[in-house]
Amino acid sequence: MRLTVLQWFREGLRAGFFMRPRIAGHSPAPWQLLGIAAASSLLVAGAARLEVPGAASFDLRAWLLSWWGTAAMVLLVWWALMPPKAAPAPEGEPRLEEAAMPVAAWFTLWFAAVLPVELVSQGLSIAQVHEVLPQAFASQPWLAWGTYLLLMGWFIAIGLGLAWHLGASKQRLAVLFMGLASIISVTAWQFPDRWWTADESPVADVPRLQLSQEVFEAQQSLWQQKVDAIAPGRPGVGNVYGLVFAPYAGEDVFLRESTLAVQVLGERFDAKGRVIHLVNHAATARTHLWATPLNLTRAITALAQRMDLENDVFVLYMTSHGASDFRLAASHWPLEVPALTPQELRKALDDAGIRNRVLAVSACYSGGWVEPLAGDSTLVMTAADATHTSYGCGRLSELTFFGRAMWDEQLRKTHSFEKAFAEAVPVIKQREIDAGKSDGFSNPQIRVGPAIAPVLRALEQRLAGG
Repeated sequence: MRLTVLQWFREGLRAGFFMRPRIAGHSPAPWQLLGIAAASSLLVAGAARLEVPGAASFDLRAWLLSWWGTAAMVLLVWWALMPPKAAPAPEGEPRLEEAAMPVAAWFTLWFAAVLPVELVSQGLSIAQVHEVLPQAFASQPWLAWGTYLLLMGWFIAIGLGLAWHLGASKQRLAVLFMGLASIISVTAWQFPDRWWTADESPVADVPRLQLSQEVFEAQQSLWQQKVDAIAPGRPGVGNVYGLVFAPYAGEDVFLRESTLAVQVLGERFDAKGRVIHLVNHAATARTHLWATPLNLTRAITALAQRMDLENDVFVLYMTSHGASDFRLAASHWPLEVPALTPQELRKALDDAGIRNRVLAVSACYSGGWVEPLAGDSTLVMTAADATHTSYGCGRLSELTFFGRAMWDEQLRKTHSFEKAFAEAVPVIKQREIDAGKSDGFSNPQIRVGPAIAPVLRALEQRLAGG
């Protein structure tokens, strides 16, 4: 009596959790194999749809290309399960039908067996897209890679287990292992396209930078316009000059946050006309200077030339992603933008001769910037310490937790950077607890040099009295 489709599916799921499939020599009918393959593909495609928020279209080409691996496995599994020496039938013809039966059984069980690992993988991708994946996956590359290798191992172990139950020799299992690993690797490398793509629309479409001669010429003329527009200082007044740097174009949150910082510096610190805004975003290619390390150095130099270097205060705010090697992430594809290091920033400030510095870095692991930037005439504060991530820098975030608490809330109440920082830290901590931040408190850092403290107190008194 032939097994039913549900029985084949059930036994396949058992094999997915390394239990022996109870098929007792049965072979599937062709329609059973095709039915289970179709059902499996539909389930995975449905889960993949959840990776794309909003309207999306099914990419038939990407779906068809994904089947190359199955085609390669047909040959691989056929070889692995073929008897070393196929005994001839009485009529002298090869016993192809008998050789095909284990292969058909393998694939019928396989399509059901790999469903759990595929759905787990899809679930992690969905969680990442919707920003509910624990922050540790983004902050600890070894965890993300470890999870990927674990899923890959699960996938391969299922195939080996099925082949073992269906009679493959140990030598052929070793070759099958290498073949399956190669197929998975090539698929990830050469066929990364997803089955669903977001619908393009004038409202929802994320703009992309279009490099053209007009854009390059606009940037060149824009540079001179911005430098010429820097307002001169007022003698006898401790003026504030600002520079806001947002080099990561991939998330709108950095454009919003850097624009907010420019606004707060102008309104709360009397710096209107004295702030240069460097930002990478496709929508601002003709209105704002690109946020590159070279432009950062040039902007520091230009501001220093307008400042009273002994009495004025230079405020720098940088917001982006950060890495455990303390590089500030930068992207503006197809424009190549290198990451910024604290040593490069320190050199630019020293070379420009800027003395009174307030430096704020909002990024993961930004505490690694404190030591390289600290000095007697420097206040440096960061959104995290050197071993923790910060929070709120994803695609759906309005502002980062540090930017919101520090710039949008506390600095609207006080002119003191120290007081604003002290008030912001417990707010950030509570919000991280409420958001379920899994890798521990970001632990924002601050260090105030003895020579900058009286300068900032004088600035606070002037702004409070004005």
